Formats: sequence, structure tokens, C-alpha cells
Amino acid sequence: MNSQDTGSAQPLKSSAREQYEAFRARGLKLNMQRGQPSDEDFDLSNDMLTAVDAKDIRPGGLDLRNYPGGVAGIPEARALFAQMMDVTQGQMLIWNNASLEVQAHVLTWALLKGLPASTSPWATQKPQMIVTTPGYDRHFLLLETLGFELLSVDMQPDGPDLDAIERLAASSERVKGVLFVPTYSNPGGETISAPKAQRLAALTAAAPDFTIFADDAYRVHHLHPDDRDTPVNFVELCQEAGHPDRAFVFASTSKITFAGAGLGFVASSVANIGALSNWLNTQSIGPNKVEQYRHVRFLEAYPGGLEGLMEAHAQIIAPKFAAVNEVLSAELDGQNGNSELASWGNPKGGYFISLDTHLPIARRVVELAAGAGVSLTPAGATYPGGHDPHDRNIRLAPTRPPVSEVREAMQVVACCIRLASEEYRAAGK
Repeated sequence: MNSQDTGSAQPLKSSAREQYEAFRARGLKLNMQRGQPSDEDFDLSNDMLTAVDAKDIRPGGLDLRNYPGGVAGIPEARALFAQMMDVTQGQMLIWNNASLEVQAHVLTWALLKGLPASTSPWATQKPQMIVTTPGYDRHFLLLETLGFELLSVDMQPDGPDLDAIERLAASSERVKGVLFVPTYSNPGGETISAPKAQRLAALTAAAPDFTIFADDAYRVHHLHPDDRDTPVNFVELCQEAGHPDRAFVFASTSKITFAGAGLGFVASSVANIGALSNWLNTQSIGPNKVEQYRHVRFLEAYPGGLEGLMEAHAQIIAPKFAAVNEVLSAELDGQNGNSELASWGNPKGGYFISLDTHLPIARRVVELAAGAGVSLTPAGATYPGGHDPHDRNIRLAPTRPPVSEVREAMQVVACCIRLASEEYRAAGK
């Protein structure tokens, strides 16, 4: 179909409108808005609830019920998650629940005191931070709330636009770093390539304390155990590049065990971990040691360990990602993630799928979907300030609903894309 031929589009518009009204009449209530695990995913970790009892309160002689133990986390947890992050135990700090909280601590202290390589607190410098778009709305919210000016660069198939990052980093001492998701990015599912990661670790910046804030939330969230992207090791790369304190790499168990009772942690240089520990020690006597040991006991006992648990998650989640691709391909006459009306990713891991309409109709699609009972992430949320300058990107979150609901929701979304596209063309835009 010629996209400029509004006459030939009229029958499709009528069919899309009829289909849309039929969906509306069904009174659907489907949610594809937030990237939450399903109850089936949570059930995999139910044994964690009883992983620790009164006999396990003194691992290594440390009484988990008492204050002492240090703010960097119990040794057993630091050792276990150091393996996951491919660093040493001394390069790990384990905290409570979400990695976003750990990011907030690091950024706040950088604003108040500066990082070990800083010459002054960041708050005195009107700091700027590079972010990738489309990207994670909670990153934008955190940075904007803390007072950072955001500088956007494109996310490309092999990671962030490094040419743009290098130019920005060299332009001003106010550019303090870059915050992005390096493995299976949110929302596109891209993974930074090894060459780009090496360039980022070695780039020349105007600020002596230019820092890589890598939110590696999906580092182990592979959908297919035999077809996966390889995470990079920024801590090691920065050490090799002569910038040993340049990287903070964050992760958590929020989508591994329980989203509301997980562990957030960070890998960095020994110097950075020491500084962060000193700062945290002023505001807390320490994190939840019982919860940390509960994770250790559970993950060590799980068949195949952490790898085995993530393979079990993949068996639940991968069919949902496949359903998105199958329905969009069928309903929009697409192949390889592309049709005349939209394009979408087919990532190897992570929690989201990024969809781009070919016309500037994302807000209208989300509005139509809501009218038909399907809740989507607000259009624009994947850009700073909630404003997509192209009005084309929609983040799809298929992980929580059952496969049958994912299929149904995507049929509605495909219908809304068809209808919104025809509305746009009929208006002569």
C-alpha cells in the first residue's frame, strides 16, 4: 500500500475502526505498562522465604540480628554477587532492594562531596549528565530531581552513540558522566559492543571526574541461554584504560528474586567502594543482613545456582516476547520487526520491547489503546521530560501478563497503530 494514497487507505481505515470498536465493546482490562515480574516468576523464589532460620543467624561468626557487620554488605553476599558482576569481593557493595536507590546515593554524595577524582562537589558546577534515548524514565526522573541538566544521545544497535558522547565529554567540565543501561537496554534491548565499551572507558573528558554510571539491571536476564549478548566489564576496562575510578556498575535482584524484597548493589574500584562506604556509614549502620544472607542461601541451593534460576525465568518470559513479535508481524504484515506502519525490536534479553511508529502518532496509539482497555507506558516516557520529539516511540512491557493476555493486548495495539495511521493520513498531515 502506498502510504500517500489516502484513497486506497479508506477500506483499511474502515476495517481498523470496526475492529477497534469491537475491542472496546469487550471491556478489556490489560496492562502492558510497567516491567514487573509475573507471579509465576516470583514463585520460583518462594523457597527464599524459609532459606534462613534460627540456626543460620551467625554465618562466619557474625550475628545477623545485630548492628555490626559494615555498610558494604556481608562477606557471603559480596562474594556471591562479585561473581555475577565479574569483579572481586572488595569491588562490591551490597545494599537494600533496588539498584536505583544505590544510584541515588552515589549521585547525591557526588553532588554534596564530589567523587574521589573530583576537585569540588558537583552541585557547585551546574552538572550535566549524558543519557541515552529512548531510555529509562526513572533515570531521567532521578537526574532531573537532583538538578542535573540532561544531554541526550541516541541509542544505536551496538550501544550509545559514542561519537556524540566523546564530543559532549570533551566540551565542558560540567559534563560529569553518562548514565545508561549497557546490557539489554531499557527499552530497546540493545547491548553495548566491546569496541564501544573500550572507547567509553578510555575517552578524553574535560572533567577529571567524568564517570560511567552503568545500570546493568538486565546483565543476567537472557531470554535464550544458547543465544545471548555478552555483558562488558566496565570496572576492568576502566582500570586497563588508566581511569580506575571511572565506572560505577549497578545491578539488583529485583527481577531475579522478589521485586519488593531484593538486593541492590554496585561494582566499582576499591577506592570508590571505600568512599561510598564511608558516606553510607554516616546515614546508616548497615543494610539488611538477614535479607542478604537469605539470598545467599537460596541462590546457592537453587539447582544450577543463579544461572539455573535465570534459565527458569527465561522459560516463562521468552514466550511472551515471542508473542509480541508474532502478533505484530501478523497484524501489521511485518517481517523481521518491520512493517509499513511500525518497527519493533526482538531483543535477546531484558524486560522490554521498543516499538516505533513510522508516523508521529505514538500518543494517539496509546490514547486509543487506553480507550480499548489496554494500558501502555505513556508515549514520551522514554525521553527526558516525557517529550518524544518525534512522537513515535512506545515501550512495551510483556513480562507480567500471561501469554494469552500479551497476545490479546498486542492485537489491540496493532489495531490502534492501523487506526491512528489512517486517521493521520486522512487528516492530510
